[in-house]
Amino acid sequence: MKRKASLPLSYRLAVTSRLLAAVVGGYMLASLASVCLTLWLPISRADAVVSGMLSSFVFYLLAVIWCFACRTAARAWFGVLVPSAILATLAGLAYWMAHP
Repeated sequence: MKRKASLPLSYRLAVTSRLLAAVVGGYMLASLASVCLTLWLPISRADAVVSGMLSSFVFYLLAVIWCFACRTAARAWFGVLVPSAILATLAGLAYWMAHP
């Protein structure tokens, strides 16, 4: 019997890295976007929280699509971590402005 050729280890690691970027990085991006929208929207606090939470699903979806649409796993991580860093900075700025 012939053995089936398996996929190379580099391919498996690249897919695993993309999966981690999509799941972990996407969750981080979605939660930071939710926090930023909650802090920065000029509406009542309850409406801002609901709007932030509902929009987090869109951010998570876009992050997952981004991670599997990129050519490389490094670009997928870069595309998730850079916006997350920007959103974390904006959230910290909003917190710092509210609590001098």
